[in-house]
Amino acid sequence: MAASPASKFAQEEEALPPTLTPTSQQPPLYDGATRLYMAYACPYAQRAWIARNCKGLQRKILLVPIDLADRPAWLRKIYPKNQVPCLEHNNKMIGESLDLIKYIDSNFEGPKLSPDDPEKQGLAEELLAYSDTFNQAMMSALTAKGAVTADAEAALDKIEVSLSKFDDGPFFLGQFSLVDIAYAPFVDGFQVFFTNIKNYDPTAGRPNMQKFIKEMNGIAVYAQTKHDPQELLALTKKKLGI
Repeated sequence: MAASPASKFAQEEEALPPTLTPTSQQPPLYDGATRLYMAYACPYAQRAWIARNCKGLQRKILLVPIDLADRPAWLRKIYPKNQVPCLEHNNKMIGESLDLIKYIDSNFEGPKLSPDDPEKQGLAEELLAYSDTFNQAMMSALTAKGAVTADAEAALDKIEVSLSKFDDGPFFLGQFSLVDIAYAPFVDGFQVFFTNIKNYDPTAGRPNMQKFIKEMNGIAVYAQTKHDPQELLALTKKKLGI
């Protein structure tokens, strides 16, 4: 039986810095430090935060949390897209969450988060490319009136089947990888949102998804990145006008 992924990740408690607002001073720029500009309640930023923690980079990549509802003006100056996550590294800014988790895996020391097996590499690229489609289908279903849409059901079924491709672990590629980092914040969040807003549990009748969430929540470096689910629910309801 494969070892739990928790055993290979450095579990380090850290004091999380306060969220920065327009009145907060801009951190020094390109002074040799590596900084991850993120937001505690943003699932896209959470992807990069998880990758950072899994690589054991808690002391090498500094967190710079941003208030997305009231962003400092200097964020647009240092990163014109004015969004998170973005990483300040080697005198440049790198953004886009899927690109960023690959960058962190490739450019920093720590446990390797991408597979060596060619078959798994191919599936990893396919699943990473599909993640936006999955998220869009789920968000559309969340805002639609009436029953959960067929597109959302199909997207959930695809995830359930994808989690059964390999028998050497409970994750998308069997063993823990960047694919799990890409999907976990959304699979976890959608379970909360759909259960409370649509009275529908996306994992019901989907045992692979249930096991995936359970296994992810057992990984300390992932659990440390999770935001209060009730606060996330409240923010989502506000965003959707519910």
